[in-house]
Amino acid sequence: MTPKKPKTKRSSKWPSVRTKHLEKYPTCAACGEKKLSILNVHHVVPVHIDPSQELDPDNLITLCEGEVVNCHILIGHLMNWKSYNVKVREISAMMLEALRN
Repeated sequence: MTPKKPKTKRSSKWPSVRTKHLEKYPTCAACGEKKLSILNVHHVVPVHIDPSQELDPDNLITLCEGEVVNCHILIGHLMNWKSYNVKVREISAMMLEALRN
């Protein structure tokens, strides 16, 4: 069972920023998943740590939340919603490359 995400109040601009990010990066950075309904836009530096980075496109990465593979919780949060992975970009890129080879 996947742990629940903490609630975070979002900027009214967040839906637009999220949509634009998914248009530009429409696949999971870690596994290549393309199914839009399970893609999530993950904040590299969490909003609760630095709210000023919530809408910064350079602070976002696409990760999936599938039932079998959930890269968002696994790689983005290290299996704990209260945690975050400072190397999420590097690990996602390494995983994607490994899966492609």
